[in-house]
This record gives sequence, structure tokens and C-alpha cells, in this order.
Amino acid sequence: MANTAPQTASPGTAMAIAPELVRLDARPSDKAAAIQQLGQLLAAAGCTDPAYAASMAAREQAANTFLGHGVAIPHGMAADRHLVRRNGLAILQVRDGIEWNPGQRAHLIVGIAAASDEHIAILRRLTRLMQDEASLARLLTVTDPAAIIAALGAETPDVAAVAATDLAERFDWVLDYPTGLHARPATRWVEAARATGARIQVRHGAQAADASALIALLQLGLRPGDAITVSAEGRDAAAALARFRATITGLSAQEKADAAMAARRATTATKGFEPTGPVITLAGIGASPGLAIGRLHLLLSHQVAIPDQPLPLAEGGARLEHAIRATRAQLKALEDDTGRRLGAADAAIFKAQAGLLDDPDLITTTCQLMVEGHGLAWSWHQAVDRIAGSLSALGNPVLAGRAADLRDVGRRVLGQIDPSLAGGSLSDLPEGKVILVAEDLSPSDTAGLDPDRVVGLATATGGPTSHTAILARTLGVPALVAGGAGLMDLKPGTEAIIDGIAGRLHLDPTEADLSAARSFIARQAERRAREAAQRAEPAATRDGTRIEVAANINLPDQAAFALAQGAEGVGLMRTEFLFLESGVTPDEDSQFATYRAMIEALQGKPLIVRALDIGGDKQVPHLRLPVEANPFLGVRGARLLLRRPDLMEPQLRALYRAAAAGGALSIMFPMVTSVAEVVALRAACDRIRAAVGAPEVPVGIMVEVPAAAVQADALAKHVDFFSIGTNDLTQYVLAMDRQNPELAPEADSLHPAVLRMIAMTVQAAERAGKWTGVCGGLAGEPFGAALLAGMGVRELSMTPRDIPAVKAALRGASMDQLQAVAAKALECATADEVRALEADLAPAEQAAA
Repeated sequence: MANTAPQTASPGTAMAIAPELVRLDARPSDKAAAIQQLGQLLAAAGCTDPAYAASMAAREQAANTFLGHGVAIPHGMAADRHLVRRNGLAILQVRDGIEWNPGQRAHLIVGIAAASDEHIAILRRLTRLMQDEASLARLLTVTDPAAIIAALGAETPDVAAVAATDLAERFDWVLDYPTGLHARPATRWVEAARATGARIQVRHGAQAADASALIALLQLGLRPGDAITVSAEGRDAAAALARFRATITGLSAQEKADAAMAARRATTATKGFEPTGPVITLAGIGASPGLAIGRLHLLLSHQVAIPDQPLPLAEGGARLEHAIRATRAQLKALEDDTGRRLGAADAAIFKAQAGLLDDPDLITTTCQLMVEGHGLAWSWHQAVDRIAGSLSALGNPVLAGRAADLRDVGRRVLGQIDPSLAGGSLSDLPEGKVILVAEDLSPSDTAGLDPDRVVGLATATGGPTSHTAILARTLGVPALVAGGAGLMDLKPGTEAIIDGIAGRLHLDPTEADLSAARSFIARQAERRAREAAQRAEPAATRDGTRIEVAANINLPDQAAFALAQGAEGVGLMRTEFLFLESGVTPDEDSQFATYRAMIEALQGKPLIVRALDIGGDKQVPHLRLPVEANPFLGVRGARLLLRRPDLMEPQLRALYRAAAAGGALSIMFPMVTSVAEVVALRAACDRIRAAVGAPEVPVGIMVEVPAAAVQADALAKHVDFFSIGTNDLTQYVLAMDRQNPELAPEADSLHPAVLRMIAMTVQAAERAGKWTGVCGGLAGEPFGAALLAGMGVRELSMTPRDIPAVKAALRGASMDQLQAVAAKALECATADEVRALEADLAPAEQAAA
């Protein structure tokens, strides 16, 4: 039988716009008249049956076709596609506008006749035009139909031809990132491109992407060694391109350092476990080392039918915007929480995820589907699925991980649109040790796992560089990824051995293999037990010099883990998180309760509480602080406290009330730069202490700026101790933003200039009979801690997970050795020369081992 269906172009093909179908300065009396005119134009051109106008009017009764910004796109009902004889567009330019719906005025009305989805290119162009209000406004006044045709017909079916056309200014570059362009550096590319204000394009071969669109960049699938052409157009394009080039090339050093660290981790991994019995083994890719025995628990995808319920476009757009905003807030909270528990590098995962929400193609595709008459939830789900599928299809394991991230973000937004569609949960884990098996596991779910219950992870998809894999390594949970679809057919409750080194899942192991695995695990446990016993001991050098090792934490519920890791107290309680995590300023009583809970959790061990440190990179929206051009050089730390007694005095009252109830509490003020500030802060302490009736407690200051280090002799007369914040001190000494990835390799706390500032501070404190601690990142590096101890630092405070390694490093050397290495470090010219001195401590460490 002959095929009588209309002949259409392939999906995505742009539709031709005939000049006679563009009516300039049209003057329809109302919406109905505008639709009637469009129907007549389309019918006269042979695009539609005359009855198609009635179908367009019917569509308006079913759904709102007003896109926004003065643009409406009336089109026929899906059931009436047989009325379309050939694809076409008719356009009315209504300069004065007509009311489309109450509160909505249409100036550019695009009537669409399409037998399939050939109008997608036009819709994409329209939605992008709506983001360029100036260009859209010009179309409302042009007097030549060619201008409108050019604006709406810019996309052609030959994508390769478009991609191959570079913009006015350009440069060529070979990508030298060892793991290719993955989400975190790509996020920096996007931020840099948007900051220039110019249009920047990245082309690889015949494919091109807008540099401000994260997903589009990732879809290029750039691997190390790929040649790209970066081009720009617009105002100051050459300067914009130069700034963008500096950003992307500046990331190379950090990417290479990260890859080298991963390689070192891989070369030091032990061989995997080899069963001897007749077991069934499923192979994947090792993603997180370790061996564990548990019973399989399958986390099945929460497959629910996504309802396709059309709604007015304006309402759908508003709901989508709300859902994305709420999801962005969720991801920021996850970033903050993960940063506190697992570190800044892992927290950056959620910043990269948030960047996916900015991608215009994701939003455009969703809007296109809603324009066609689909519901919001259905349209969003389809858009995420299509783009994630295209990333997975590239065959790049890094991009497979990004597809998982996109689906995770998509699930979160879907849950905001309709909570019943949020997906599965980890709340129903069975008792006992389990190996969690899933199609994939979101980074947010992984970050929240309890390693005492979930002893292993096995996923059917994903890659070893996925964010889930990174988090599994941080948590110390053995994991394999890319195990294949067969994983999801496994029987729940099956006993298994997971080998995260070799990437193997051994099912129904024999008793002999279980015994061998238990022996293997026991040897690991014995080693960990020895470390645990040692980390509970004081950090004393081989010749008996004691160094106090404490933890940096935020809340009382983190104290137990810190003590278990060997912390001898808390050297830094960051009170700003009481403010950051709340939508309101915590009052005196709530702060008192937190400080008392922390004292009690430490069971008599010392607690140093840092007064509110707000400013710089830590902003609290509900405090409504003035926006500063350079917040790192503005009103932060002690400056803010002295200007805001409404913040300082309730905190000091709460602290002194907590001290009056017992406990070894000290107070420390941040970002002090002058003696006058210290005198004023101590006066406030004395006044409030007397009013509360509390005992005297040690009062110290953070040394974070060169001014404090240089005048440490004068400051030491007014304080009981110093605590050096090496992160900020490095930033201010080297004049390098510590949050700038381009400068990360150079913003090194082992720079001799920073070390000399530290030595100057320690010597001044010693002359005054005061002690010096360090609570910055350098204290948590074994070699850095050794240098600090050699300089005379007697208290080191760090992330709890760093404590065992730091204690081992200190116990493995004598103080004479540490002092000798520190003296050499202070004579070095570069940070690399300082790092080379680590070899001087290796023999002692090996002997101790």
C-alpha cells in the first residue's frame, strides 16, 4: 500500500520561512483575529487545510501558547496534524501588541504548521532570542521581513556546517588535562565565559559548543590531546578571548596535579582478592579500594509513570523556575555539609552539579516540549533523559559520570515539581552489613551513606571518575562501577565479597573463600586497630617532645568522630556555621545550648571557640550585610564584630555562660590586624564576663594577615595564645585568592614567605611566654605538620580524618630532625625546594614503621 503521509524533514530540521508569510505592522483586533490571519496565510501558501485555523484556536482553549517577552506561538492540535500539507511558518509583527491573555501582551506571533517536530529548531531559536531582549525588541520595529527571517532561521539542518564556522577572534589549543574536560574544570570554563560578556564558542572538529553552556561543553567529549578552536565575537572580543584563554590554560597545572595524585593512589593499591572456589564473579571497574563481605541489597529505580498533564505555559515556566531555585538551594546545602565532613574537593562535586541547572539547552528543551502541549514534569523528565542519554552515548567514562550527575539533579528538580516523583530512597536498608547494588547511585545519596551499614557499593553504570566513586573513596567504602545490567538481576540477600581494588563482585563464595576474605579483612582491621591505638596516644616525637593534636569541627555531633580519630580536643570550633545553616540569627540561648553540648561531648578535653567569622567567602544572607567590592579586604572577622555588637555580645554572653558551667573553654577572635582591635575585644570580654559572673578563660587571636604576624610581639602582650590560619595567611601573603582554581598550584602554604611569617609569629609568642597553634590546612599535611612542629608550633588542629597520619609523622621523627628540616625550609627560595626536604624525614619514618 502506498504511503500517503505527508513528507517531512528529519527531526530538528529548520523550517523555511517565506517572505510572503511575514506580515509587518499587522493590526489584528484581538487574539482570535490574529489566529485567523495566521491560518489564512498558511492556507494561502498551501501549507495547511483552511480548517487548520480552527485547530489553532482550539489549541488556545487547551493550553496557553504565550511564551513570554511578547512572543506567542499558536499551533494546531496534535490530533489535527493531518491538516498540515507541508511545514511552514506565518509571522505577525504587531508593534502595538494585542492582549493574548490577561496580563500578557503579544507583539511577535509565530503561527506554526508542522506534521512532526520540524519546528524544534525555530522554537530553540525563539527561546534563545527571548534571552536577548535587545535583539527581540529590534524585531518588533524592523521594516524588512528578511530581518525576522534571518533571526528565526539562523539554525540550519547542517549542524556540522554551523559548528565549523568560527567566530571573529580565535585561537587554537590542545587540551592537556590528563582526564579530559570533566565537570569541575568545565564549570570554570562556563563561569569564565559568562564573566566576559562576549559570545565564546569552543569547536572540536565539526562539533561546536557555546562556552557558557555546561552540558554542551561536556557533549563535545573532549579527551586529553584533542585539538580545539576557541573563538569569540562581540564587544571587546579579543580581550574576552584572552581572559578565557588564561582561565582554561591556567587550570592545567591543577588538573595534572590531581591526576598525578590519583596515579600515586593507584600505584600504591594492593592486589585484589582472588577466590579459589567455584564462585560466580561479576566484573566491573574498581572505583574505591578495599574488601568487604555483605549481603546484596538492590536499590531498584523508583520507576513511576511521569504524568503528562498540560498546563498554561506561564504557569509551567513559573513552577519550573521555582523548582530549579529550590534545587539549587538543596545543592548548596549539600556542598556546605560535604565540605565540613569530607573536604572542599568533594564538596565541589555539588557546585558542579548546580552548574548543570544553568544549561540553556536543558531549559529550552523542556520549554519546547511544554509548547507542544506536554506537562511540566513529563517535559523536564524527557529533557533530562535525552541530554543524559547523549552524554552516555559518547562512550567516555568521565561523561558517563556526568550523565549520572544530570539524572541526579533531574530527579531533585522533579521532586520539587511533584514530591511523589522524587525517586527511591535508602531508608529501607535491611539489618546487617549490606553491599548496595544499584543502576547508579547519586552523589548526594553516596555522601549520606552510613559506612557502618553499607560496606560496599556496586553500580551497573558509571565510571571510576564519577562523583559517586570519588565520594565512596572518601568514605572508605569499597566500590565497583560499570558492572553491567546483569547486576540488577541479582537476588537480594545473596552473600557476596566485593573487591573495590580489582572491581569484582564474587557471589555465593565458598566457606574457604569467605574464610580467606575474612583473614584478608582481619589483617586490614589489625593494621587499622594499631593505627587507632597509636592515634589515641599523644603525638610525641622520638625524643619525647609533645605536640597537641586537635580537630577542626563545627557542631557537637561531630565531636565523637573527632575523638575516635585521636583528637585531643577541638582547636577550632567554627561558630559561623550556626549562622550559615539557619535562616535566622541564632539567639543567645540557642548558642549557649550548642556550646554546652560541645563542652560535654568533649568529656573534659579543651575547646577553642572562634567567634563569629563572617565575611570574605562566608556570607550570611539573613544578616543583610552590605555588598562589598572585595569582601576579603572588607568588613570581616574582628572588624565586623566590633561594628556589630548585636552579633558579638550575645555570642560572648553565651560563651561565658557555657564556661561558667564548667569545661576547658577558650575564646579566639578572627582576622585581627591591630593592637587597638585586641584591646577593644578584650574589654568587651571583661565587661561581659563580669556581668555573667563567669571565670576568666584564655583569650587568643587568629594570625591570618601579614600585619598580625609582623607585629606579633606587640599583640602577644594582650593575648593568651596565637592560632595561625594558614589558608588565609597564604592568601594574604601571596596576594592570591585561595578559591581561584587558576592560582591553586601557586597558592602554596609551603611557600617560604608564608613559612617565615609563621616562624616570626612563633618566635614572638615564645619571647612573651605564650604558645602558638595552627588550625589551617597546613597542619593537616604530615610533612607540613612536621615543619610546623620544627618551628616551635605546639598545637595542631585539623580535619579529623587527617589526625592519624599527622600523629604518625610526628612520632616517626626526633625534634632535632624536625628543627633541622624547618631551618632548611626557611632558607629555601621556592615551595618546591621546601617540598623536596620531605626526603630528609623519610629514613626516620621508615625506621619507625
